[in-house]
Amino acid sequence: MSPSPAETFAKGPETATSPGPGHRRWPRKVLAVVCGLLLLAMMGLTVVDVLGRYIFNSPVIGATELTEILLVSVIFIGLPAVCLDDDHVTVDLVTSQMPGWIQPWRRALLALVSSGIFGVVAWRLWVYGNQIGGYNGVTNSLRIPVAPFAWLCAACAAVAVLVTLYVALRDLRSALRRP
Repeated sequence: MSPSPAETFAKGPETATSPGPGHRRWPRKVLAVVCGLLLLAMMGLTVVDVLGRYIFNSPVIGATELTEILLVSVIFIGLPAVCLDDDHVTVDLVTSQMPGWIQPWRRALLALVSSGIFGVVAWRLWVYGNQIGGYNGVTNSLRIPVAPFAWLCAACAAVAVLVTLYVALRDLRSALRRP
């Protein structure tokens, strides 16, 4: 039998915000594997670039551009997973002192505000991608088109909006069930 919401909140915020059933775990695992592979590629590229630069006096051409592309990809591809886990960086000096009955309401409100902010970010990234695509913007040395990465970031931010709205609804349901 699953614990009541009061028991869940008594155990701490980690269990209160965990997504729960297995059908919600696979997206997080897929995103973790993709981000891990991108980080591994970024690490390998950096090692090869540093060794080439200082040992062979021949750095990897475009390593900085590739690192930037990989970094932005890791950040935005990982964003929906962070939203699903409700695992954003927080400072809870005041909120940890609030009564337990306020916490789900506070989290739901913050999730709604966050989804609005992610929505604006997604919209502006899409517009920016269209602008870059309009003049065929590319990176300086490798000539990699930039617009697809802006669109990827916009799509990931849009998924983060949906996930954050799901988290807000979950927290609202939890708040309404509390005595």
